[in-house]
Amino acid sequence: MPLFQGVHTALATPFRAGAFDREAYAAHIEDQIARGVSGLVPIGTTGEAATLDSDERVLAVRTAVEVSGGRVPVIAGAGSNSTRTTIEEIGRLRDAGANAALVVTPYYNKPTQAGLVAHYRALADAHPCFPLVAYNVPGRTGVDLLPDTLLNLCDIPEIVGIKEATGSLTRLVDILEGLARKGLIDADRLSLLSGDDFTVAPFIALGGHGVISVSSNVVPELMVELVNAAASGDNKAAVALQFRLNPLHRALFLESNPIPVKAALAALGRFEDEIREPLTPMSADKRAILLDAMRVILLDVQ
Repeated sequence: MPLFQGVHTALATPFRAGAFDREAYAAHIEDQIARGVSGLVPIGTTGEAATLDSDERVLAVRTAVEVSGGRVPVIAGAGSNSTRTTIEEIGRLRDAGANAALVVTPYYNKPTQAGLVAHYRALADAHPCFPLVAYNVPGRTGVDLLPDTLLNLCDIPEIVGIKEATGSLTRLVDILEGLARKGLIDADRLSLLSGDDFTVAPFIALGGHGVISVSSNVVPELMVELVNAAASGDNKAAVALQFRLNPLHRALFLESNPIPVKAALAALGRFEDEIREPLTPMSADKRAILLDAMRVILLDVQ
């Protein structure tokens, strides 16, 4: 059985008067767990990690750990474009109680595939026995963790999973084919987690194990229902849920993530409608589309 499966929410981070709102964050986490998610992913892209300072990132992870109380795992975002900085960040978040780290490929400086392997190997060497989930999102980072490179990472025991956010099902098939060649597919060597809410049903039907989801901030129960249907082989139900939710998924990406999900949570009365610059609040015309998409599914939209 893979270490991580099911719905893991990429938690949005609430602010109040410019500061991290721990009370709202704790309430959001409790609500997520009550609604059935399998895990929490604080301070990733959706959590605005890029504009949180080090103390805020540690506090967010510590809050998630304390509120979850061991009921679900906490996979903390910990990537940067510096191997040395990432090693230090993983150490802080490990000390804060995280169960694993979600490590995005180094952005901006565009390492080669050999450089990516060296990066993850250095992280594992610095933090033996601590689970690491590689995160591939080339649209954000400018570098693509290719399937053969991921398969090379299987030689590093600390690498326990991949968040694959290209949205390409061909990419997943290539990974699964490579795992089969290495005799690892039946061993569930890697947790294969989608980073794309639009393709969750086919991702799991092909052999994926779950999703790190933006939309589950807003509709956790439906995302759990979708993943459970797909995992149980009820493709008809999974596809129906995928189609039902896709208008909301589209609305949640009308502007750069997490602008729309922050607007959505504000409309539900969960967060203040605050986001840190250089991101700005959602435009009025796009917000109207988002609220309309939410009202089709939810009743408590303000």
